[in-house]
Amino acid sequence: MKNKIAIIGLGYVGLPLAVEFGDKYETVGLDINQERIDELEKGYDRTLEIDDKRLNSVTNLAYTTSFEDIKDCNIYIVTVPTPINSANRPDLTPIKKSTENISKILKLNDIVIYESTVYPGVTEEVCVPILEEGSGLKFNKGFYCGYSPERINPGDKERTLTKIIKVTSGSTPEIAKRVDDLYKSIIVVGTHLAPSIKIAEASKVIENTQRDVNIALMNELAMIFDTMDIDTKAVLEAAGTKWNFIKLTPGLVGGHCIGVDPYYLTFKAEELGYKPNLILASRQLNNGVGKYIAEKTIKLMIDSDKKIKNSNILVLGVTFKENCPDMRNTKVVDVIEELKKYGCNVDVYDPWVDQFENKKHYKHGFIDNPFETKIKKYSAVILAVAHEQFKMLAYEDYKDIIDGEFVLIDIKGIAPKATWRF
Repeated sequence: MKNKIAIIGLGYVGLPLAVEFGDKYETVGLDINQERIDELEKGYDRTLEIDDKRLNSVTNLAYTTSFEDIKDCNIYIVTVPTPINSANRPDLTPIKKSTENISKILKLNDIVIYESTVYPGVTEEVCVPILEEGSGLKFNKGFYCGYSPERINPGDKERTLTKIIKVTSGSTPEIAKRVDDLYKSIIVVGTHLAPSIKIAEASKVIENTQRDVNIALMNELAMIFDTMDIDTKAVLEAAGTKWNFIKLTPGLVGGHCIGVDPYYLTFKAEELGYKPNLILASRQLNNGVGKYIAEKTIKLMIDSDKKIKNSNILVLGVTFKENCPDMRNTKVVDVIEELKKYGCNVDVYDPWVDQFENKKHYKHGFIDNPFETKIKKYSAVILAVAHEQFKMLAYEDYKDIIDGEFVLIDIKGIAPKATWRF
C-alpha cells in the first residue's frame, strides 16, 4: 500500500519528521498556527532545527492548517505538545483535540501513530476511544495505532532525527512491523521494535525521568559542597576518573522534556496508588535551583556592600539550553522572578532569542548586546546559559560592565574568574 503521511504539529519534533518523510513519501504537515505555516512555506524555520536550504529542498511536502486537507492520507503522525498545568498535572488537551479532529476523517485501515510524550496507556486508553467514537470504526479492525516516542534534542546538530535510534510499536504484530519499516526508511542508525505500545510509551517517559533524578543528585551535591566551600566542578572531575561514574553536572532543569516528563509518570503511578517518592523529591529539588541561585546572588552582593533594592542585574541567556532559541519551561525565568522579589531590576540578553517576538509573551527586560552598547553597568552578572557567544567573553568584557566589586555568577562553568560557580 502506498503511504501518504500527515504530520500533525510542526514544532521541534514534527518538522524534522515532515522533512525526512517528505523526501520519500507524499507528506502533508499540519499546524494550527497560520503564522508558522506561512513561514515554512517561505522556507524559514524559526526553531532553527532545519536550515533554509534543506527546507526548500523537500519535493513532496505541503503545509496546511486544515484537517480537510489531510483526509486522503492513510498514516497520521501526532507530534503535538503534551505539557503540564499549573498543578504539575498532565495536560492532554492538545493530543485529545488532535485525535478528535483525526477521528472525523479516519478511514478504513488508516494508522494513527503518536510521538507525543505520555504516560503508559494514553494511546490505547485515552486516544483510541476518541478515534472509535468519532470515526465509527473499531480499533484493530477498522483502524490501527502505533507509538514511536520522539527523541529530538533541540539545538543538537550532530544527533539529529535520522541519527538517533527510534523506538517503534504497533497495535498488532502486522501493524508494528509496518510502523517499524516506515521509520526504518528514514532512520539511518536503525530502530528498536518494542513488544507493545505501553512499553514504548513507558520507555520514553523514563528516559528523562532517569536524567531528572540523576541531575537532582548533582544539584544536591553542589549545594552540599557549596556549604563546605568546595569546588563542585573539581570534585566531579576527580570522581569522573572512575570508569563507571555517571558524568552529569548540576544546573537548572527546564525545557519541555526533563522538567515535564516525570510528572506524567508520577501522575499515573499515584492514580494507581503508588507514591513515587524519589521521583517527586527529585522534581522538588530541581525546581528549587532557580531560587537557590538567586539567593546566592543576593548574598554575594551583600558581601560586596552592594545595595539590593533597585540594583541592576544582568542575566546572560534565557533559553532552556545552549545554542537554541527554545524558551519552553526555561528555569532561568525562576532566577529572574526571584531576583525581582528583592526589588532588583533585571535585564536579559540572549543572542538566540528574538527579543521583539518574545516580548509578546515574556516580560523579562530583553536588551541588545550590553557588551557592545555599554549603556549601563550592573551590580552583578549571572551567566545562565552556555551559548557559544558567551564562551568567547573574556574577564575584561565582564569587568567593563560590572559596577564596583566584581560579582559574576556562573551557572554553567564557562566564565573566566567567576565569583561563584554552581
